[in-house]
Amino acid sequence: MRRFGNALAAFSTRWIPDAFVFAIGLSVLVYLLALGLTDHGPLRLVDDWYTGFWGLLEFGMQMALVLVTGYALASSPPARRGIRRLAALPRGPLSACALTAVGATLLGAVHWGLGLISGALLAVEVARSCRERGIRAHFPLLAAAGYTGLMVWHSGLSGSAPLLVNTEGHFLEEQIGVLPLSETLFQPFNLVFLAVMLIGAPLLLMSMHPRPEDAEQIEDAPGDAEGPGAGPGGAALTREQRRALTPAQRLMHSRVPVLVVVAAGLVYLVPELVRGGIVGLDLNLLNFTFLIAGLGLHGTLAGYASAAAEGAKSAASVIVQFPFYAGIMGIMEHSGLLEQIAAWFVSFSTPLTYPFWALISACLVNLAVPSGGGQWAVQGPIVISATESLGLDPGVGVMAVAMGDQLSNGIQPFWALPLLALTRLSAGRVLGYSGVVMVFAIAAAALCITFLS
Repeated sequence: MRRFGNALAAFSTRWIPDAFVFAIGLSVLVYLLALGLTDHGPLRLVDDWYTGFWGLLEFGMQMALVLVTGYALASSPPARRGIRRLAALPRGPLSACALTAVGATLLGAVHWGLGLISGALLAVEVARSCRERGIRAHFPLLAAAGYTGLMVWHSGLSGSAPLLVNTEGHFLEEQIGVLPLSETLFQPFNLVFLAVMLIGAPLLLMSMHPRPEDAEQIEDAPGDAEGPGAGPGGAALTREQRRALTPAQRLMHSRVPVLVVVAAGLVYLVPELVRGGIVGLDLNLLNFTFLIAGLGLHGTLAGYASAAAEGAKSAASVIVQFPFYAGIMGIMEHSGLLEQIAAWFVSFSTPLTYPFWALISACLVNLAVPSGGGQWAVQGPIVISATESLGLDPGVGVMAVAMGDQLSNGIQPFWALPLLALTRLSAGRVLGYSGVVMVFAIAAAALCITFLS
């Protein structure tokens, strides 16, 4: 496994392009497929592309805020101390991989946003801690371990499709009614899959760790060792420095504005969290939670602003590349290419094999439509019609799409963009290792949904 992992990582580093190039290349590929397989001509497909191009603006802003607010929260002195204590637990490179993978998987199963940002930050801190203690941990492999949460998220408590069909008024209610989570997320095949990933993914990553002399350690940019928030904007001021501040500057370093905002935020936040729990934690509420917690832990507007500015540097790739993925989704949806792909898989399926083929089709569709909720909106009606005609439980169809959607994240840079930004690694350095985990996850999910559903 070590030789295989190293060979695949070397291949991906050499041949997998930057995530931006990947997005452009995928746009061209989907355009050509739609041109050959649908009745939309070249100019109409350009219109389809532009129609969808701005469809992820709200989601892109939410993801940028996940990066900024999550980074600012994790860089607060109390949170950083906690992360560093956790990162100091591993006593060798293998246990460093295991800790990162287990942490990312658990957090991803709880909430995909937590798994995404916390997995990346945990990978960075574990790598730094290992370097400081003379442990040669392979940083690209740790980054891949921090990405495992995105390969289990749709099987977890924040899964878009299972939560949507459990909500009254969803767009397929007339066909399948309201499906409780006991028929989707809490089905034995899904729980077994999560258990296999929690145990198997860390072991697989550990087996791929290179020899110590070949391990590539983290390299910090200037100022990173002190962490975000260091310097004049975020560091605690001495008494003499505070006296020299103007009244306007003192407001930025005062705790009073932060206390007002945090108190107001908690008035809204606590009842919402009590009412909805982690299941009700949508992106807006997640960002609001990160914001209020980050402000409270930093204690001053100056400290938080400095950390948020540092985190904003990582958001450029999300802001620029998400519209291109939205354009790909526009071509897939408006040209009818997605329906053709899904119908083709239905054409040769049986009641036994359809869950597997639906899962595989969702893996492929996810490469071009990487939004879980968006993919269910366009693929869900086709899958539900197929389950009805084959006499299968609709919950199996829902989870086939959900599980397939998450699995190909292992080679999809769309969801890796925040992790790549925080780790400062190229896509090829990480996706070779995460691709191996993806193959393992697809095999596990296929066996579970075929023989346990």
